[in-house]
Amino acid sequence: MVTTNQPKTVNPLKTPLDWAKAACDSLMAAYKPSELPPDGRWHYHQGVFLESMRQLKERTGGEDYQKYIKAYVDYNIDENGNFLWNRKELDAIQAGLLLFELDEQTDDSRYRTAAGKLRNMFPTLNRTSDGGFWHKDGYPYQMWLDGLYMGGVFAMNYSKKYDEPELLEMVLEQERLMRKHTRDQQTGLYHHAWDESRQQPWADKETGKSPEFWGRAIGWYGITFNEILDFLPQHHASRVELSSALRDLAVSLVGYQDDETGLWHQVVDKPGHPGNWIETSCSALFVYTIARAIRGGHLDESYLPYAEKGYRGLIQRMKFDPNGRFIMPEICIGTGVGDYQHYINRPKTENDLHGVGAFVLASIEMQDLLPAL
Repeated sequence: MVTTNQPKTVNPLKTPLDWAKAACDSLMAAYKPSELPPDGRWHYHQGVFLESMRQLKERTGGEDYQKYIKAYVDYNIDENGNFLWNRKELDAIQAGLLLFELDEQTDDSRYRTAAGKLRNMFPTLNRTSDGGFWHKDGYPYQMWLDGLYMGGVFAMNYSKKYDEPELLEMVLEQERLMRKHTRDQQTGLYHHAWDESRQQPWADKETGKSPEFWGRAIGWYGITFNEILDFLPQHHASRVELSSALRDLAVSLVGYQDDETGLWHQVVDKPGHPGNWIETSCSALFVYTIARAIRGGHLDESYLPYAEKGYRGLIQRMKFDPNGRFIMPEICIGTGVGDYQHYINRPKTENDLHGVGAFVLASIEMQDLLPAL
């Protein structure tokens, strides 16, 4: 008999929540909370994964999950609520989502103190001439799709938790500006970024838009659409417009879903172009976007087959190592803005936190739509 130590694809799990737990448990076994890659700092890489774990804990329970999340936060935040993060970029805010529950469940004031430090970043951020947040100080006059999720979801949670309704209105305005500057009328997709100055090599000299539709950035936007709609009061004036925008995005996405695999490509609108490849993190985020929009009543159940096909395609891609630990392959590493070659040449990796967090979120959403596999 020939044996091999190479990872192999198996499907021993019976529900989407089983898959979500397998993903979280494998990374917990591989890394101490303080060692979560890429460098163990306070950042959205860790925040995306740990927020997905927190939401899984809400569905399934699990003291180990709570301890793991708290250990990461406590590693980064000292006894006075001080911590080190990059005060010049929206990406540094997202991990603040972990603070609200800890503040609520403990008498430890440093979680509220740390959340306040992140909240106070917003008035200090540089802006475009019409008020859009720069993605980072190092990227002047640029708005990136990713930024709406990285800062916006934290802001809405802070608004609700600590009664600052102006933060919700701030997020609505940022979304409106992002949609204005990045949405493509022809495809219904969203360009990765917009440069008001038109100075970047990738910026269209007339529109300032970047040239391509990068999957994961659009996926962050899909999450944020759903989040905003959950935070909006039922009769808010923006609700109909945003529900329509989410629906339009979902309609566009299903038009680019790969017929064979049910997944999506790294550059979403160019599936047949040389070098383009199936990318798992954006596929997970698109499944999440569609599934949650169905749950929220923004899409009807005719869209369920697209979500189901995408999710089944994802789990067929997943692997397990010889120790039975979950492996998520074909995840694009962190990526800046560029042309087509830039995106298709980005390295692929396994169990990157961008992807595992996205997969866990998709699994949570699919549990109610597809309770048995």
